[in-house]
Amino acid sequence: MANNFKTVLLLGLLTGIILFIGSLWGRQGLTIALVMSIAMNFASYFFSDKIALRMYRAEPVTREQAPQIHRIVDFLCSRAGIPTPKVYLIPDDSPNAFATGRDPQHASVAVTQGALRLLSEDELTGVLAHEISHVKNRDILISSVAATLAGMIMWIANMARFAAFFGGGRDRDEEGGGALGGLVTIIVAPIAAMLIQMWISRTREYQADASGAEIAGSPHGLASALQKLENYSKRIPMEASPNTAHMLIMHPFSGRALMNLFSTHPSTQKRIERLLERKPV
Repeated sequence: MANNFKTVLLLGLLTGIILFIGSLWGRQGLTIALVMSIAMNFASYFFSDKIALRMYRAEPVTREQAPQIHRIVDFLCSRAGIPTPKVYLIPDDSPNAFATGRDPQHASVAVTQGALRLLSEDELTGVLAHEISHVKNRDILISSVAATLAGMIMWIANMARFAAFFGGGRDRDEEGGGALGGLVTIIVAPIAAMLIQMWISRTREYQADASGAEIAGSPHGLASALQKLENYSKRIPMEASPNTAHMLIMHPFSGRALMNLFSTHPSTQKRIERLLERKPV
């Protein structure tokens, strides 16, 4: 419950940043910011899953093509009490997985070929339980909205930087913007948006680990899988967009030290420690 409250609060802060930036340019700017935030949330609600699946070249697989995955997903969804999502396979040697979809009735689970080759059945069950947990908790929708709002703030900051470079902001003092508005838009707002998005993603990852362990019946499969995924992702980093990295169970840039500073995921070691503190259910 506390995590849900924090998530709603942080999403509200992201929206508030957009509206605040708009207000710096007067009533018209506030109206434009409000309309854009509504439109972007609408787009993320209905189309974020299709975009993510297409981005990773994920292909749907039938029960005949991937009987193991379907059997595990059926079992986990029965325990979780949600409809069975569509199952996709990603043609990538880097071991990873993600879930997408706005609600349990419109959900998909995708696994890379690398994960299928690397993980034992218990470990794969733990990973899929983590993703099923995301579906049940509607984390995908929350993360998609957060990513969309943060992306919109970045876009506004880039536009403001472009306008300032070409002298487009010289007369904004009369309209309510001025130097302070430009500074907030170009520097402060994007940093705040990035930090809020990271906080949301990390909070949801911890919760998905915990509820995934409950669905699977044991934390050990997921804990072992996380360690393997961490080790192999350093050897075979996944080609992923920073805009969708938060969706994956393992941060795809684990092999790049600079990207770890801005990771949307908690440290793997902390996740494993939290899992192993739990008792099997």
